[in-house]
Amino acid sequence: MPGIIKRSRYHGWLPRHREVHRAFIKQKVSKAITRKERASRSKSEVLHTDPVARFAAAILADSIMGTLFEKMFLQVNTDPKWVDPNYVVTDLETFLHLLDVIVQEPPAYYKAVREDGSVIGEPIGVPMYLVFDMLSNTSAAYDLFRYDPFNTALKDLLDNWGTYLKSSASNSTLTTGPEGWFSEESMTGFEPYIKPLSFEATYVCPDPSSENKGFESWDAFFTRALQPQARPVLFPDNSYLIHNACESTTLRYAKNVQLHDTFWLKDQKYSLYDMLGSNTEDAQPFVGGTVYQAFLSPQDYHRWHAPIDGTITKAVVLPGTYYAVLPDDGAPAGDDLEEGDPHGAIIRSQPWLTVAATRALIFIKNPTLGLVCFIGVGMVEVSTCEVTVQAGQEVAIGDELGMFHFGGSSHAVIFGPQVDITFEDLEGRPIEENNHYWINTVIGKVAQK
Repeated sequence: MPGIIKRSRYHGWLPRHREVHRAFIKQKVSKAITRKERASRSKSEVLHTDPVARFAAAILADSIMGTLFEKMFLQVNTDPKWVDPNYVVTDLETFLHLLDVIVQEPPAYYKAVREDGSVIGEPIGVPMYLVFDMLSNTSAAYDLFRYDPFNTALKDLLDNWGTYLKSSASNSTLTTGPEGWFSEESMTGFEPYIKPLSFEATYVCPDPSSENKGFESWDAFFTRALQPQARPVLFPDNSYLIHNACESTTLRYAKNVQLHDTFWLKDQKYSLYDMLGSNTEDAQPFVGGTVYQAFLSPQDYHRWHAPIDGTITKAVVLPGTYYAVLPDDGAPAGDDLEEGDPHGAIIRSQPWLTVAATRALIFIKNPTLGLVCFIGVGMVEVSTCEVTVQAGQEVAIGDELGMFHFGGSSHAVIFGPQVDITFEDLEGRPIEENNHYWINTVIGKVAQK
């Protein structure tokens, strides 16, 4: 089956190569330090960009946020085994200048020089996440990043960056140049996930012959549409087949999910009541049912498609967190990262994010399967989960439901207890964790209980 490939769960979120990761952080922090030093010498220069200045004012006006920021900077990991201690941000003013740097630039393809002089590059699709990553894996950040006033202030900052990413100024990295997303090296990174098709055969490019392929902004590129025949629905009339709602990598699935459950670091269970916005009426039909979860990387296609056909009964976006994680002791043994590596805690927290992060809920009623709920989980700088359907609308398998903007994401699909689901493809091969699957492909078969 096309589209099946093994993928690390950190792929696209964290650079695969430590040289690229450290060089990126060093460059951004160096720019932030330079900004801070210049601002301290000049009384006439504007201290911060407008959105960062508002974010700073909100923090300084709230004693709880101020205290938690101080504790977070004290708790952040500075072990040279994992980070360059010279470029760990440990004070608020440097952190604010670092945000200034990030919100004035679009995501880019980043290159670093190795010790032997060779050059290696990777796309950095979620640059702000890399700034928050190590900070988030602290107990103070667990409290701070779940604090409503913090997320209100952060949403304003992210919305402003989102406005920039929708402007023509943000397409400066949509080039074939060294930091361009359409450079030869960058395009090679797309190939494993779209072959045997080309980029142009997979995605709608407004002007394939131009350097930026006609995408007027970073967000236009990020939310690019599929070519009509690139991801066909092969069995549109078969209600007993479950189709993939997102171009994504399987995280896991769970059965006999409960209305209420407790999250633990090592065993993140699903809690329907919390997933569905503390709404017992919405959650009750799914008690004892099944949850399937998979994640998208920044290079993936970011629109959502209907996994079944039916009638939309409800569609809503719930506000939540953006960088909150379950703090842990680092990557466990057998992980894709080295054991103990503190990076990537938010990736390890994905099941918990179904109750904490900003998310879209779309309920679909099918005559055969009953009620099914799609959850689009906005992670990190995804400040917008856009729903493009409404209650009462009829959808067919493969119809668009909505999309993510600006970053990587996760999603879940919930089924009621009245159906048994075997997660396998048309050939009977099991749907496995860390396998990447195309959208609209069959990922499950249903039998009535």
